[in-house]
Amino acid sequence: MSLLALDAEALYLDLRARVQDWLAPRDPLENMLVGVWSGGAWLAERLHRDLGLPGRHGVVSSTLHRDDFGARGLAATTDPTSLPFEIENLHVLLVDDVLFTGRTTRAAINELFDFGRPASVTLAVLVDRGGRELPIEAAISAARIALPPAQRLALGRDAEGRFSFDLQTLA
Repeated sequence: MSLLALDAEALYLDLRARVQDWLAPRDPLENMLVGVWSGGAWLAERLHRDLGLPGRHGVVSSTLHRDDFGARGLAATTDPTSLPFEIENLHVLLVDDVLFTGRTTRAAINELFDFGRPASVTLAVLVDRGGRELPIEAAISAARIALPPAQRLALGRDAEGRFSFDLQTLA
């Protein structure tokens, strides 16, 4: 898939349909959406609203469990983890925008387990760009693309909540 075909709104609609299929046979009180700060949190928030799910979605920050502080530093603008429910024995759908190396996902799962032991954790992403460094795979993804390691795909959203992508080249 070329970047020209990466319509974030169209991919969101596909992701929403796949998440709805995943949730359909399940008890809504035993399954919770948790977004990874920040793009995953935006997706989880909109999915939760669009699918009319009960309660509130959660947000996890991967900051405290990252393994690349030397390269990235500690982000000063990251919102803290917010889980407005007990995760013990729940089936968690962990939502993120772009899956690359798997390191952010690993850190987010570590953060999640700091709050209890979910029955299961399933990963859903808007875009899987390959390049894994850890054995982490999304069960649900709207698109799979290949990008050079020096490029970064960032999800953005406008004031009305519509999603878009920004392709950045790292120096």
